[in-house]
Amino acid sequence: MKLTVIGCGYLGATHAACMAELGHEVLGMDSDIDKIHILNSGKAPFHERGLDDLLAKHTASGRLTFTASYAEAAAFADLHFIGVGTPQQPGKHAYDLTHLFAAVRQLAPRLTDAAVIAVKSTVPVGTAPRVRDLLHAHAPARDAVEVAWNPEFLRESFAVEDTLRPDRLVLGFDTAHSRAETMLRQCYSQIIDAGAPTIVTDWATAELAKSAANAFLATKISFINAIAEVCEASGADVGQLADILGHDVRIGRRGMRPGLGFGGGCLPKDLRGLLARAGELGAGQALALLGEVDTINNRRRQRMIDLAREQMGGDLSGKRITVWGAAFKPGTDDIRDSPALAVAQHLHELGATVTVTDPKALDNARKQHPELDYADDPVAAVQDTDLLLHLTEWPQYSRIDPARLAARAANTAVIDGRGTLNADAWRDAGWTFKALGRP
Repeated sequence: MKLTVIGCGYLGATHAACMAELGHEVLGMDSDIDKIHILNSGKAPFHERGLDDLLAKHTASGRLTFTASYAEAAAFADLHFIGVGTPQQPGKHAYDLTHLFAAVRQLAPRLTDAAVIAVKSTVPVGTAPRVRDLLHAHAPARDAVEVAWNPEFLRESFAVEDTLRPDRLVLGFDTAHSRAETMLRQCYSQIIDAGAPTIVTDWATAELAKSAANAFLATKISFINAIAEVCEASGADVGQLADILGHDVRIGRRGMRPGLGFGGGCLPKDLRGLLARAGELGAGQALALLGEVDTINNRRRQRMIDLAREQMGGDLSGKRITVWGAAFKPGTDDIRDSPALAVAQHLHELGATVTVTDPKALDNARKQHPELDYADDPVAAVQDTDLLLHLTEWPQYSRIDPARLAARAANTAVIDGRGTLNADAWRDAGWTFKALGRP
């Protein structure tokens, strides 16, 4: 098939490359000229495991190209995926749909023939009819332009795998057995034939799928982090407790990782966006617990700051603190709503000199937080430090021998905010070791 992907950020660029991998001819479209040049060179403007390989492979073959022209995109195919960003509105919890509606308004006047618009962007429920009405009002093809809702469920650092081998495929349509359904089934035929569960549903259910999934995951994370506070107060071990709960098949262990809490561009935004939309629909009370989920998550950051102050005798002025981690999670250079950087920034404001290290996210961190110090090497970053904080669970940090670090540090104190360091090894090496939710 020939298809386009409108919006080539994290979601769109990944989707475009993966659709080329499935054998389709793909044209990615984005208004950012610099981004287009980078993508056409076979590279991604962000770090995502395996994506550069796909981009290099398929830009070289000619199966995948990128443009900044809506006219070129409209003429290229009659199946158009939209994957533009829908960030949180400034000062509000609701989604900002500016980029989505702008893309629809730009594309619509150029749709002279029948076409299918498949939206992948995460939106508040009830957006699909608005997209349809815009298209029918401005597209020369009018009601021959059909709308489908095809939410994404990508995990950063696993996005290629999640696109090519998804744990479910959700297709939302206004009309059963429509041309849109036929085209999307054809587009995803390899994935469907490989056995991916495929749920065909209505627009509203498909629109709710992503935000509801992320809100549930956020709730699971915040629950175990709330229990972590009880563990700290009682001397229990939250890691072992999570294992005990996880053996219950109704609960499961995956995703229930106690620690500093979640961040990134999806979970916090989707949690708040769902809560905001429920309020608009008069169902806000039904999801009131999501407000507490958000509060618990943010409280984990404050708990880490409080532990750091306690370790330093209550005064951080002039103290040297090393932070392992800047990305919101390992495997990415994404620092959006990063718990690690939020803690680092707050410690800086309290008077500490904070040095941050990260395998992939330092360039992004430097741009957003120039007031912090940075080091490329996690071992060198510990030089003369008074306190080490482990805040992003990159696997290479767990492999560092704590005995190597002891001679470098001014004070051998470490707080593990992610629960992946070996407490016994650090204590045996002479470190004072503390961890969130553990005795």
